[in-house]
Amino acid sequence: MSRRNNGPRQPGGGRQQAGPRDWRGNSKSRPRHGASAPSPRSRGEGRGAGALRQAQARGQAPSPDRRRSAPAVDLSPQAGRGESAAVQTVTVTPDESGMRLDRFFEARFPGLSFSHIQRIIRKGEVRVDGKRTQPKARLETGQRLRIPPLKLEAPKPRDDAPQAQKDRAFLKSITLYEDADVLVLNKPAGLAVQGGSGTLHHIDGMLEALRGPGADAQRPRLVHRLDKDTAGCLLVAKTRFAAAALAKTFRSRAARKIYWALVAGVPKPHQGRISTFLAKEQREEDSFMRIAEHGEEGASHAVTYYAVVETAAQQLAWLSLKPVTGRTHQLRAHMNHIGHPIVGDPKYFHKENWQLPGGIQNKLHLLARRIAVPHPRGGLIDVSAPLPPHMQQSWNLLGFDAKRYDPIVEAPEE
Repeated sequence: MSRRNNGPRQPGGGRQQAGPRDWRGNSKSRPRHGASAPSPRSRGEGRGAGALRQAQARGQAPSPDRRRSAPAVDLSPQAGRGESAAVQTVTVTPDESGMRLDRFFEARFPGLSFSHIQRIIRKGEVRVDGKRTQPKARLETGQRLRIPPLKLEAPKPRDDAPQAQKDRAFLKSITLYEDADVLVLNKPAGLAVQGGSGTLHHIDGMLEALRGPGADAQRPRLVHRLDKDTAGCLLVAKTRFAAAALAKTFRSRAARKIYWALVAGVPKPHQGRISTFLAKEQREEDSFMRIAEHGEEGASHAVTYYAVVETAAQQLAWLSLKPVTGRTHQLRAHMNHIGHPIVGDPKYFHKENWQLPGGIQNKLHLLARRIAVPHPRGGLIDVSAPLPPHMQQSWNLLGFDAKRYDPIVEAPEE
């Protein structure tokens, strides 16, 4: 693990506020399409309006200018309480250019749940330049987003509650690298990165415990994902500046990720390139990635380089894997596609009459071994994770040396 050639630190940017504001700093809401804004006279009309004007003339009632107005809704990143009643229009900033739409909402509105973000986008309540879009759509500078009323959860203040203390202590115990902008965690196998249906304990939820004190404190946010059963390097941005910079790094494929896996059989040739299209398929309550045809709806191109590091009696192989693209379950689906599924994979291991060697645990043998990315403020972050306990046990049984030279390091970049 190292960070080299550090450049000068740059300012991380200021606070963002959504929507136009009047001279008092209150948000201005727009009238709905097809409805005209009420005139100053019509706003005061209604039952009792005449009596109110007479009372004002006698000095017994406050004038319209002195009446207290309802507070405007604040949808800035520092907000996060209750439900916003107004539709907002915000403009994509240069720092947000290239972000996925759902990640944009996570960054701007930390109080929104991930499921709520997905729902309002898919239902068409969010519009980009007046058009419906998808959660994974990339944003461009200057685009105008229609944001519907949002159900924002109150941000949890950092405190010394027992659970917050446990979360901070746990995250500290699995930290491989940390500075003011970036955190690299050694995620254990079996721990989810993000919440979902029935998943309450996950890394993303624990990150709230790392939010600093004060109303303007920024919440660390995930930069990429790992499968629940995959162990190893997980990159986290501690600031909005770092999150935007690292998101661009991953989109440009400047981030180098190397995985280790134990697979059934020995691939031939010992080094190769796997290039397919992958598409998601739903079966009952489960989903998986399948090999798809070029041009098929929902199919994405996926490229993986692999290299055999060592073998055991031609029955098992230690592979080093380098994904060029970052598709869901890409490595697991690709290994199964070439006939060498990853040992312990409950979703993609389908070899008939195959017996798990004695002493090896039936758990996914896949490790996010190394991540090397340019640091947002200059230099390089290069971090490696150790083998998780179940893989270390298998390496010991098979006589594999984790210090061996890794042949995938020099694999081509695409």
